[in-house]
Formats: sequence, structure tokens, C-alpha cells
Amino acid sequence: MFKRHKSLASERKREFFSQGATRPILKNDLRSFQSFSQFILSASPLKSSPGVKHSKKTHFEIEILDAQTGKQICIVDKVTQTSTIHDVKEKFHKACPKWYPSRVGLQLEHGEPFLKDYTTIESIAASSLVSLYFTDLGQQVSWTTVFLAEYTGPLLIYLLFYLRIPYIYDEKESSRRLRHPVVHLACFCHCIHYIRHILETLFVHKVSAGHTPLNNLVKSCAFYWGFTSWIAYYINHPRYTPPSFGNSQVTVSATNFLICEAGNHFINVMLAHPNHIGANACFPSPNYNPFTWMFFLVSCPNYTYEIGSWISFTIMTQTLPVGIFTLLMSIQMSLWAQKKHKIYLKRFSSFMHRKSAMIPFIL
Repeated sequence: MFKRHKSLASERKREFFSQGATRPILKNDLRSFQSFSQFILSASPLKSSPGVKHSKKTHFEIEILDAQTGKQICIVDKVTQTSTIHDVKEKFHKACPKWYPSRVGLQLEHGEPFLKDYTTIESIAASSLVSLYFTDLGQQVSWTTVFLAEYTGPLLIYLLFYLRIPYIYDEKESSRRLRHPVVHLACFCHCIHYIRHILETLFVHKVSAGHTPLNNLVKSCAFYWGFTSWIAYYINHPRYTPPSFGNSQVTVSATNFLICEAGNHFINVMLAHPNHIGANACFPSPNYNPFTWMFFLVSCPNYTYEIGSWISFTIMTQTLPVGIFTLLMSIQMSLWAQKKHKIYLKRFSSFMHRKSAMIPFIL
């Protein structure tokens, strides 16, 4: 009996060690294996081999239709989703060489605004086939060309009248009459004004890379050149009479003219700063330069100084043509200023508190 009881006790010990004692060991092993596996997966993620990796690139076909007739002109293929309207115009020019990119206008629907050159195809595409309506914008010129023509013409035209070239005035009368000092001062101020505009166009202004129809260049040149001829003819005429209040009127107005010219230049330099250009631009803030303090009162001080220059020139010369030109320029610039002011109100409402567009507290 004792031997049998001993054998039963030994069997129970074996069962205890084989079942109860080995389970914690197995559980620990499983936990360590799982933690080790997770460590391997997080430390070095699996990468597909170069042979398995695929790069898919979506291509579009651009159907160019005539905006007037609706007929298909051509199809521009192999256009990627990152391509822009300018890229489409380049490809369209290769297919149809007679239409340069600058004179191509593309629309999603006839009658809608023309698409900007920087618009991506992905932003307008509803399927792999995109239909765009083409309009011939006519002969185009760059904005730099427009500005240089506007400003160079008046500069040269005024000098021709100032030098009194033959067949403009009577030679005998021109030789007999001495010119008043204000005539020389007016020529100096007029040249300073347009030389500043030319230099700022070349070196200061960030002129848009876009183009404008040739008709706009003709209209602008006709306006500036025509008025300059009229103004210069009267001021440089041998029978020109000086201002009513003499030298005091000339001195005060000439001083104010130069102040406005300086202010206009500093404002244009400030507006050309990278912080004030583009989609992420911020509203210009006045700095240590006193000419920039006009930003406290108006949102477009460059127009304020420009009109101030022409008002001063009108008082200094006291001629009707200059007064009419100043009035027309004031009307045009007030429209531009109000348009910009509305844009500033939407984008920089917190900076526009009690600001006027061009004339402090009035306009």
C-alpha cells in the first residue's frame, strides 16, 4: 500500500510540473516572440522592390473648339494633371503656328472669363477629355512695352516743343521774345516726371508677364502723346504769359511738385517689395520714411501723390490744357483707387480702419 501511494504521489507531481509549471514558461515565450515581431516590423517597414513599384501618371486630352462656331480645331494630347493653361497654349501653338500663346484665349464655356495661364488642368478637368473654347485675342503687346511707349513719347515730344524746332512756331517771334523762367522750370519738372516713370518701369515695378491687345497701346499713346503736344505747345509758345502771382506761385507749386514726385517714388518702391506682392501679400505699413505715412490715411497713396504732382504742375504753369489733363487723370485714378480699395477691404479688413481710397477723408 505504501509503494502504491508513493507512486500515485510521484505521478501527481509529474502532472503538476507537466501542466501547471510549464504554462508560465510557454506564455512568456509567446509574449517575447510577439514583442520581438512588433519591434522588427516597426523598426524596418517592408518595402516593395523596384520591380513591383508602379508610378501612375494621369494624362488628359484637351479638345480645342472654336468659340464662335463650336467646331473642333485640334486635340492636344499627353497633357499631365500638373500642366497649366500656359502649357496647353504652347502645345496649341505647335499644332497651329499662326496663333501665338499671347493671343490665345481659352474658356471652359463660351462667354465665361478667360482662364489664367497659371490655372492647372487638374483643377478644371472633370474627365480625361477636357473641352476648351478658343478665341483669337488679336495682336498682343507686353505691358512693359505699353508703359515705356506711354512715358517715352511725352518725354521726347515735350523736348521738341521746348527746343522750338522749325515749323512749330514763328521763327522771328521766337527769336524776339525771351522765355520766362517758369518755362524752363516746367520743362525740367515734366522731364523729371516721365524719366522717373521710365526708370521705375525698368527697375522698380514688378510688371506683369501678361499681354494686352495692341489697340490698348494705341489708345494709351494717343491720349498721353496728344495731351503732351497740346500742353507743350502752350507752355513753350512765344506768347505764353507767366502765372498771375509771379514767382511766389511758381516757387510754392514747384516745391510741392517735387515733394509729390519723391513721395510717389518711395511708395512705388515700397509696393514693389516681395512682402506686398502675390497671393500671400500683406498690406503695406508706414515706416520711418515720412512719405510712407500717407498709408495712415489712404490705401492708394501712389495715386494721391500722382494727382498732387499734376495739380502742382497746373498751378505752376497756369494753363488750360494742363488743367484738363489733370482733371481727366484725377477721374481715372479715382476709379482705379476705388477698385483697389475694395480689394484691400476684403483682404485686409483689419488694416483698413477709417482709410480712404485716394483723398484723405473724402474719397
